[in-house]
Amino acid sequence: MKLKSALFAASAMVSVAATAAFADSHSPTLTIATVNNGDMIRMQGYTDQFTEETGIAVEWVTLEENVLRQRVTTDITTNGGQFDIMTIGMYETPIWGANGWLVPLDDLSEEYDVDDILPAMAGGLSHDGTLYAAPFYGESSMIMYRTDLMEAAGLEMPDAPTWEFIAEAAAAMTDRDNDINGICLRGKAGWGEGGAFITAMSNSFGARWFDEDWNAQFDTEAWANTLNFYKNMMDASGPAGYATNGFNENLSLFQQGKCGMWIDATVAASFVTNPNDSEVADKVGFALAPDTGLGKRSNWLWAWALGIPAGTQQEAEAKQFIEWATSKDYIELVAANEGWANVPPGARTSLYENPEYQAVPFAQMTLDSILSADPNNPTVDPVPYVGVQFAAIPEFAGIASEVSQEFSAVYAGQQTVEEALEKAQAITNDAMEAAGYR
Repeated sequence: MKLKSALFAASAMVSVAATAAFADSHSPTLTIATVNNGDMIRMQGYTDQFTEETGIAVEWVTLEENVLRQRVTTDITTNGGQFDIMTIGMYETPIWGANGWLVPLDDLSEEYDVDDILPAMAGGLSHDGTLYAAPFYGESSMIMYRTDLMEAAGLEMPDAPTWEFIAEAAAAMTDRDNDINGICLRGKAGWGEGGAFITAMSNSFGARWFDEDWNAQFDTEAWANTLNFYKNMMDASGPAGYATNGFNENLSLFQQGKCGMWIDATVAASFVTNPNDSEVADKVGFALAPDTGLGKRSNWLWAWALGIPAGTQQEAEAKQFIEWATSKDYIELVAANEGWANVPPGARTSLYENPEYQAVPFAQMTLDSILSADPNNPTVDPVPYVGVQFAAIPEFAGIASEVSQEFSAVYAGQQTVEEALEKAQAITNDAMEAAGYR
């Protein structure tokens, strides 16, 4: 199955990437939950090599992002034991590590070279200095845009544009007669889908989730400005049904030549520039995520990482797989077979010191975007939380999932910005009071 068709298959599927063809009936089998993103699907294609080398079989449970978060969270909080390895991120890892729900990765081999992990990624996947998940890839977010459409509009993309310029360019590039949307952005409900995008965007408008006393801040001009700007721009220049579009939906639209600009995960750069999957592969440029001149850009910081739930009966085998999948050797394996542009990015310092990778057109912009995101100081005004597109507290996922649903209802025309922000304020304050923050 080609990458693109695999990416947009059913939202939940189970695939067996390695079978008894490579291991006898007494060999262990690891069950791994992962997200249906391109790099993860690519990894499954190489898993038989791990099985041949180790005799350890692997069974993949591949899920759409929102479903994955629900499944792994339910499993680990109930000690369900369905998975030996989970694909998790910078939000879950420190919280779950602190709770004792994950196996510490403090004994990885010297050859693995844990010190080579980019500090931004290692820091976000650690608790009290102990690594609890290894990054398969790291990302920020940036602008991907059609160079031909930008030129036809008589505009030139700055390396560090403002939101005002992005709205102007989106309007200029929109061509409804030819099904070209000036801009494609996430609107899909889910704290890690549309919720992640609008939170990162709000940082650049001077908004924040909480003040320093954990009071919700949705009843502010900054949040109203963020949502009104987003909705007005998307209504004018975005695709129909953008309220239900997430990463994969927008990736498909961009690859089909239906987006002038797309602001999303830096990891998508390899998919929009791959001629096997993208109709506009040779017409893509890159720029930093926009700002409004307040000192904060609208890019996030994230890693999809592999962690081991405490209580697995196959801890040693799980660590073997994690060392294999997140190693320098795996990067070399992908590069040898598919080219340097297609290796998992954003996780290792050595990758960005490699002259062959430095030649990849989006490599430097990806690194610049990652380095410009500051999870310890994510907002214009001070906040009591760590995290750029999330607040690293256990309650956030539940609160933000509800809030993102209210925002998606605005995008769909089902309620006003004012109504959504009033509901978001109440949802958030009620939850924080119940949790004892206020």
